[in-house]
Amino acid sequence: SEVPDFYFDSHAAFKAVTEMLGVISLQGFGIEHDHPALPAAGALVYYVSETLCQRPKNIKFLREYKVNRSLILDTATLRNLEIFKSANGSREGSLFNSINRCVTAAGIRLLEQYLATPLIDLNELKRRQQCISELIEEFSSAGSIRKDLQGIRDIVRILSRLQTRIRNPRELGGIRDTLDRLPSIKSQIATIQSPHIQTLSNRIQSLDNLRTLLTSSLKEEVPGDLTEGGYIKDGYDEALDHLRGLTRNNQAWLSELEQSEQQRTGIKNLRIKYNGAFGYFIEITKSYIHLVPENYIRKQTMTNAERYCTEELKQKEKEILHAEEKAIAREEEILRALVATILESEAPLRETALALAELDLFIGWAFLARGWNYTCPQVDDSNVIDIEEGRHPVVEQMLRSNQMGTSSGLSFVPNSTFLSSTDEQIALITGPNMAGKSTYIRQVALIMLMAQIGCWVPAKRCRMGLVDRIFSRIGASDELSRGNSTFMVEMNETANILNNATNRSLIVLDEIGRGTSTYDGLSIAWAVIEYLHGSNGQGPKTLFATHYHELTQLSKTLPRLRNYSVAVKEWNDEIIFVRQVIQGAADRSYGIQVARLAGLPSNVINRAKVILQELESEGVVLQTTLKPPPSPTPKKNLKDNQLLLF
Repeated sequence: SEVPDFYFDSHAAFKAVTEMLGVISLQGFGIEHDHPALPAAGALVYYVSETLCQRPKNIKFLREYKVNRSLILDTATLRNLEIFKSANGSREGSLFNSINRCVTAAGIRLLEQYLATPLIDLNELKRRQQCISELIEEFSSAGSIRKDLQGIRDIVRILSRLQTRIRNPRELGGIRDTLDRLPSIKSQIATIQSPHIQTLSNRIQSLDNLRTLLTSSLKEEVPGDLTEGGYIKDGYDEALDHLRGLTRNNQAWLSELEQSEQQRTGIKNLRIKYNGAFGYFIEITKSYIHLVPENYIRKQTMTNAERYCTEELKQKEKEILHAEEKAIAREEEILRALVATILESEAPLRETALALAELDLFIGWAFLARGWNYTCPQVDDSNVIDIEEGRHPVVEQMLRSNQMGTSSGLSFVPNSTFLSSTDEQIALITGPNMAGKSTYIRQVALIMLMAQIGCWVPAKRCRMGLVDRIFSRIGASDELSRGNSTFMVEMNETANILNNATNRSLIVLDEIGRGTSTYDGLSIAWAVIEYLHGSNGQGPKTLFATHYHELTQLSKTLPRLRNYSVAVKEWNDEIIFVRQVIQGAADRSYGIQVARLAGLPSNVINRAKVILQELESEGVVLQTTLKPPPSPTPKKNLKDNQLLLF
């Protein structure tokens, strides 16, 4: 939603934020009144306040986000590496979907937070890794805990709604159900003899008094509508029980009145009914109208019946409706008191909810690591990436689940990687299309990201030095709404990488320069590699996939560049993809063979071979003496072509 510009006024923002927090200064939060991010915070407070029609009550503090505390992922990298969404915009096929094994909403939200802000804190990363390791060792207990976690509700969201007066009785039932499961979860954790999991358990507070209160006050099945009533147990409140007793007694009185009137008037189908428009009434079909007593007062005429009332029934209606209104009002009073009691325990509830979310996430990662044979990466402050038999976490799972149209027996081919800022800094990867270059370079970046959120990684062995940023330039897309062509988007992203990368960054580049002419693209790609290599003895670790085979000559002049290629086997003018990354440059791109696999007509393939031979023999400039293409063969009848398919 767009908001007016004046929402971002610095003075108005300062006032809005301080009033929301109930303070006169933000210095206690480490924020000065002229902080550049304060106008954005103020605009957000204005927007939320207008949406809720009141100031938000669930925001208690303000914290400055500092980029030097986490690994930075820009928008292009999140999109190119398909972190949260795949290329088609869905969760399926994304890294998030592949490593998500959470069973609670809070755990899923925590995973999103971890992926959006990966860590550069070694101590916290090792804590997360150790938690996963301890849960794998106690896998049976972890499975039992996971079953209990499936009944945990989203406490943080419930508290936020209660604080902003978006309340319904079912939310309280969710807190009760969560608290009911905590004793079982804590007893299961107690069987895991490990310090890190026990520390996590200590953060989970049982809150026995609150659990007892909610269990004794709320019915087992709690409705979602506050105005309907019926969510407080009988016996919890004497005043409510008295009002409910009046309602029940009145209902019994109405039943007795119906029977007595049937006997007195002789009208067997006489019924006492109720609707919102007319209240309580006596309904008699027209075949018995001649038996209607004189004290009956007509209220409504129907097609086949008449509706009446009596003075006695009117008086009883007032008593019944008054008792029901009072009962619902009393239940709302009790609910408000319960909400107030819950909010008094907000801090321990939030801490418990966060601990449960972490437990859910770590157990999910333990299941992931055990099910897919992941390894615990060794993360340190070095400048090295050393991966033995690494695998792409998304493609591997899709292959096994047979979602890529492949046979069920096809497995992912692992590949090793070694990069160092001061030694093997740039890996230049050549090879044909579809051989797996893009999968390989993405794989390294995703393994790096997984390691820096504390997750185990798909590899036989892994050692990684922390990186401060992951950059990627992959794929082709335009931004027509901004007036940017595909090549301009590519150059914008490349410029961002070159201007912001440091020696501790990881860069993934795929086919730089392909969006323009061959010479221009080759020149740009050549210059980019030289710039990244630099002359200071170190630079950002880089994976560079390309079809410009001329770039492989750079290994002669750039000491920290290594040539790699994706192996293929050629047989009878066809290629077989081996998917193995090997040392050395590729000899050719096999573009025509790949085009045949894509289904291009044989005439096009044959003509392309002739042109390729001419280009290779005459150089890169197309000669005017190039043989003309053969005359096209007459087209067969369409039906004949269709029959050939069978």
